[in-house]
Amino acid sequence: MADPRPLAWPPAPIKTERLVLRESEARDRAACIELNASPEVGTYLGGPRPRAELERTMPEVPGRRPGFYVVELDGALIGTIQLDPHDPERPGIRRPEAGETELGYLFLPEAWGRGYATEACTAALDWFAGALPGEPVVLYTQTANARSMRLAAKLGFTELERFEAYGAEQWLGVWSSVTPPA
Repeated sequence: MADPRPLAWPPAPIKTERLVLRESEARDRAACIELNASPEVGTYLGGPRPRAELERTMPEVPGRRPGFYVVELDGALIGTIQLDPHDPERPGIRRPEAGETELGYLFLPEAWGRGYATEACTAALDWFAGALPGEPVVLYTQTANARSMRLAAKLGFTELERFEAYGAEQWLGVWSSVTPPA
């Protein structure tokens, strides 16, 4: 799907206290395969993808597109963040008034529970707010994914609705850099 948003890409790397968010490089391929083949990572995403399939199909430079960030800690990929145009083919509810950009994130299990996802997603959302001021962002997650639900709350996403898809209850939230009037 072509990205209709007027985003300058690639952006300069974003540095946080502990992390670097940057454009993907060829050296990230093995870690991206590991990330997508991980049973723990795939738990709420329909399961892990087969490693052999990933080895065969993943491009030499994975995720090279506007809105895709590698999250790096001490020079190594620990996760990815995506700020992608909303997929109109996605099953379930589509709420165009909620926003056309969707936040997605995947982190290796060894990076879980240390605040890296909060730190990286906050930095990506701050960048997005500067690039497209006032444009809201949506986030989907399974309600059974307690970690993702906590992250959505920490990031300031508010629930729009819940719906059934992929055989499970899904949560749709929205975030905006614009504070609504009181």
